Amino acid sequence: MDRTIFNEEHDLFRDTFKQFVEKEMVPYNETWEKNGIVDRELFEKAGRSGFLGIDLPEKFGGGGISDYRFNQIMGEEFDLAGVATAGSGIGLHNDICAPYFKEYCNEEQRGRWMPGITSGSLITAIAMSEPGTGSDLASISTTAVKDGESYVLNGAKTFISNGINSDLVIVAAKTQSDLRHRGISLLIVERGMEGFERGRNLEKVGRHSQDTAELFFTDVRVPSENLLGEENQGFYYMMFNLPQERLNIAVSAVAGTQYAFNMTLDYVKERHAFGQPVGSFQNSRFKMAEIATELEFAWAFIDKCSLALTRGELTAEEASMAKWWTTELQKRAIDECLQLHGGYGYMDEYPISRLWRDGRVQSIYGGTTEIMKEIIGRNLGL
Repeated sequence: MDRTIFNEEHDLFRDTFKQFVEKEMVPYNETWEKNGIVDRELFEKAGRSGFLGIDLPEKFGGGGISDYRFNQIMGEEFDLAGVATAGSGIGLHNDICAPYFKEYCNEEQRGRWMPGITSGSLITAIAMSEPGTGSDLASISTTAVKDGESYVLNGAKTFISNGINSDLVIVAAKTQSDLRHRGISLLIVERGMEGFERGRNLEKVGRHSQDTAELFFTDVRVPSENLLGEENQGFYYMMFNLPQERLNIAVSAVAGTQYAFNMTLDYVKERHAFGQPVGSFQNSRFKMAEIATELEFAWAFIDKCSLALTRGELTAEEASMAKWWTTELQKRAIDECLQLHGGYGYMDEYPISRLWRDGRVQSIYGGTTEIMKEIIGRNLGL
């Protein structure tokens, strides 16, 4: 079934970006997986090619285009080329961090940070999760106490994507501890600030080329001019931006599932057992038919959500629906695809094994499936 949300401009952009991925990412993906991190040069190459800050103002080097479909295309092409993990750092930079700078920076901050964000010389990250809080953002314990013209920042964050590569980190901290979520502010912590330290690059089950780190803040003096937006409004800023983050994950989940499906379809046609193709067995046909059908439904809903986000109408509940259902589909479908590969599916030399590992975290970060269902359920008045 044809997808109808893209026009000729989108198609040209997809062709150009696909060429970039094939030239600048695919040949280096195995090296990045082994190193546990992508080269910073990737961001600079993406910046020179115009793929960073698509919706940031043109005068700061951005594309000046407020159309999420361009971000969606990039997210899809990372997965469809098999470099989703390496691309997730760019996705985080573009889809999750950039909107904070676009919406909440004052003009001085824009001039100071946006040129580096769009060129790739300043890599961004956002630090919400803490060792003891996970999805419960209202319970964060990192504090930022005002002292003259600075905030004194103390605390720790964990599971921070782009944690090693990042130059600008959006840090959620309590500026008024007695107000719980109403006392959270966002501060921009810059590479090299005294008292700001990074832990080791965390070893994960999958997504090896995505650098993920613990961050530590010990009496870090963050200038008041690094406050993002207004004091004590950070929780509301995060809630406003979470729908795009969750849709970004959902796009990756569907595209990743499609990539695994395509790969498996080829495999079951070529692989023989008991004198016939594995795909000719009824169980194989039924499993592939189920995944194919669910993918059609998933793409339709994702495209609908993308248009809603572009119009500024995507709700937290709709984004939660997209996020939990597509990531659970990804886990379930890729597990079936691995099963259809038999013993070879469990071998690292077959890409399906990496897809199986990499996809597992999708239903955890950005808000767990359980949190997504809680958001939807509350909206139903339950």
